[in-house]
Amino acid sequence: MQVEKVKYVLWAADWQRCVKFYSELFGGEATMESEVWSEVVIQGAIIGIHGGGEGKRTWTGLSFQLDDLREGIRRLKECGGDLTCEPTDTPEEPLHLAMCIDPEGNEFMMTQRRS
Repeated sequence: MQVEKVKYVLWAADWQRCVKFYSELFGGEATMESEVWSEVVIQGAIIGIHGGGEGKRTWTGLSFQLDDLREGIRRLKECGGDLTCEPTDTPEEPLHLAMCIDPEGNEFMMTQRRS
């Protein structure tokens, strides 16, 4: 037996909006699109989007490490996502984690490597 692919699956009430969100925010490439199943490839990882979701808020465990978290937060909002709460810098802990939500209610994290 050989593993051929690993996919992370999200549910979406509006699958087209979800494909557009992850493609635009993270520069992903939609490699398959239908109302039942779509795939967006981001840095070699496959995000599977299953149509028919309820649009309820759902924690996913999905995380994206970025080189510039502040720019990621700006783009998140520009692409129709939001933060579950505004992250803050402190002298002890520079900004490195943002808890986010996509337009379909899927919660995920964006992080930046600590120096």
